[in-house]
Amino acid sequence: MGKIIAVANQKGGVGKTTTSINLAAGLAYAERKVLLIDIDPQGNATHGLGADISQSKNHRTVYEVLVGDENIKDNVITLELPPMDVLPSTTSLAGADVELASNEFELGREQQLKIKLDAIKDEYDYIIIDCPPSLNLLNSNALTAADSVMIPVQCEYFALEGLTQLLSTIRLVQKLWNPSLSIEGVLLTMFDVRTKLSVEVQQEVRKYFKEKVYKCYIPRNVRLSEAPSREESIFEYDRKSEGAKAYAQLVNEVLTQNEKGGH
Repeated sequence: MGKIIAVANQKGGVGKTTTSINLAAGLAYAERKVLLIDIDPQGNATHGLGADISQSKNHRTVYEVLVGDENIKDNVITLELPPMDVLPSTTSLAGADVELASNEFELGREQQLKIKLDAIKDEYDYIIIDCPPSLNLLNSNALTAADSVMIPVQCEYFALEGLTQLLSTIRLVQKLWNPSLSIEGVLLTMFDVRTKLSVEVQQEVRKYFKEKVYKCYIPRNVRLSEAPSREESIFEYDRKSEGAKAYAQLVNEVLTQNEKGGH
């Protein structure tokens, strides 16, 4: 049965989409069957992998899956490199929040993604959901469907600010819709080994989240920021870069944690 990991932080610019793309790609290169779901109306994960919506069987997106009768299987785009499936997003998803709020669903508006994912969960080893940088019904759907949440935290002054809000949202989702939701791990991003601030933030985050923080961290790396403009993951764009090495380490930690016992 597949493991569903939501990559979430309502703070923008923390490396959430970069992490979703490269974690999914790394798992795919590790010969796991992977689906990446882009549930962010900005569609950055879709564009960052060059997932062309015209390639999907019905030319549909996650929007039609969430608010309509579309199933996931008929609407994924299968990429050659990285070898994985993507359920794409477009700006039309911005209206889904309002539609979900106004529609009367049999099993509740927060559970629409879970219902659709339950039908195909067994076909994948890992399903990664790239969440929007806000706390809304799209996020609630992602967290209700997920087994766990990965939280990227940028190594900067206000790193922990806003995390309280995210953690209380996670607790609310646990209480109302998904009691088994857990924290997969906390990932330090944009780490600059030369600055005292990055080191201090790392210490603070490790003190707060303890063993939930991954041993690896993602450095500030030009190649990582360039890769999406070429519509590639870091593994196609520059496999030898520090960014690629860091995400390869993350993939190893995730696999070790999930396939050989906890961390």
